[in-house]
Amino acid sequence: MEFKDRVALVTGAAQGIGEAVARALAARGAAVAALDANGERLGAVVAELRASGHRAAAFPVDVADSGAVDRAVDWIERELGPLEFLVNVAGVLRVGPALSLSDEDWERTFAVNTRGVFNVSRAVARRMTARSSGAIVTVGSNAARTPRVHMAAYAASKAATTMFTKCLGLELAKHNIRCNVVSPGSTDTPMQRSLWSDERGARAVIAGNPEAFKLGIPLNRIAATEDVAAAVLFLLSDQARHITMHDLCVDGGATLGA
Repeated sequence: MEFKDRVALVTGAAQGIGEAVARALAARGAAVAALDANGERLGAVVAELRASGHRAAAFPVDVADSGAVDRAVDWIERELGPLEFLVNVAGVLRVGPALSLSDEDWERTFAVNTRGVFNVSRAVARRMTARSSGAIVTVGSNAARTPRVHMAAYAASKAATTMFTKCLGLELAKHNIRCNVVSPGSTDTPMQRSLWSDERGARAVIAGNPEAFKLGIPLNRIAATEDVAAAVLFLLSDQARHITMHDLCVDGGATLGA
C-alpha cells in the first residue's frame, strides 16, 4: 500500500483513463485530488469515491487556465497535504484532414493537451522541488510516434507533451523527481467511441485499416482503461524508482514497438 495516505492529483478524472487512474489510486489508499473541466461528471465520480470510504476532492478546472490551476494546487497542498504524485490525463480530440482544421481546433487541442500539461506540471513541480520528492506521469498517445490520418492536431500536441515531460524529467532529476509518459493506443473510452460509427467500431480498430495507413492490434483486443491505469501506477510507484524520462507504450503492439 505504498500510496496509502499520500496525495495524488489526477487531471481528466471525470471519465475514461483519468477516472480509472483516480479510482485505482483511491483503492490503494491515496488521497485523490480529481480535476476536470466537466464539473458535473467529476462530482459524481468523487461522490462515489467518498461513499466507498476514500478520501477525494473535486476540482472543476480547465487545465488551460493557469490561474485556476495554481489556485487549485494551492488549495490541495493546504487542505489535503503535500502532493507526491501527479498524473496528467486531461485531453481533447479534434479530428479531420489537416487542411480542414480550424484555428480553434488547433488552438484548443494544444491549449488542453500541451499547455494544460505545462500549467499543471509547473504548479505541482514547483512544490515538489522544495521537498526533493515526487513522481509525475503524463498520459500521451501512440499517435505521438506514428502518423495518423485526420489526427494531425492531436498527434502533434501529444508529441510536444511527450518531449516536454522528458525535458522536465531531465531538469527535475537532481531534485529526486521522476517524470515519465504512458502512451496508450486505442482504449475503450468515450473519446475512442466518438470515432466509431456503429457497434462494429472496436472490431474495425483491431483489424486495422490499410487505406488509412493504420495497423491493427496484434493482441487482438482494445485496451481497457484499467490496463493503462496499471501502467501509470507502476511508474508512480517505488517499483519504478530508477525509471525517469521513459515513454511506456500500452497499445497491444499496434505501433509494432515504434
